Amino acid sequence: MRCPFCGHSHQKVVDSRSSKEGDAIRRRRECLECGRRFTTYERIEEVQQMVIKKDGRREPFDRWKIKMGLMKAIEKRPVGLDHVDAIIDEVERELFNASDHEVTTNAIGESVMRKLKRLDEVAYVRFASVYRQFKDLNEFMSELKGMLS
Repeated sequence: MRCPFCGHSHQKVVDSRSSKEGDAIRRRRECLECGRRFTTYERIEEVQQMVIKKDGRREPFDRWKIKMGLMKAIEKRPVGLDHVDAIIDEVERELFNASDHEVTTNAIGESVMRKLKRLDEVAYVRFASVYRQFKDLNEFMSELKGMLS
């Protein structure tokens, strides 16, 4: 940070507070060389989380898409909306904290299924049947047998 008046790089922070909107920190600084004061703002730079689709396309991460899939899976099941939001939060933390802001749809689906399996097995089977796109009854039965053993 350089003083906008003299270009000196040493200053002290005189006052610091959140902006009115709460999305930045406003700092009042004083140059140690020329003594003039100036204001700076610090903002968080948000990096868009991206999803790599099966065909290689990339698109922004959309919580709503996961939520709609989960809503169909838990229909008429004793699972609350707070559980759905918690699953999405966990998936988001797990996948995007461990990666460089890109994740595959496969990783998202597998993570959702792991969490859903612990929560409600019927909802898990519903979600898995759509996500894994079972081709016939044998694939579906194989999944069920894996759950039972």
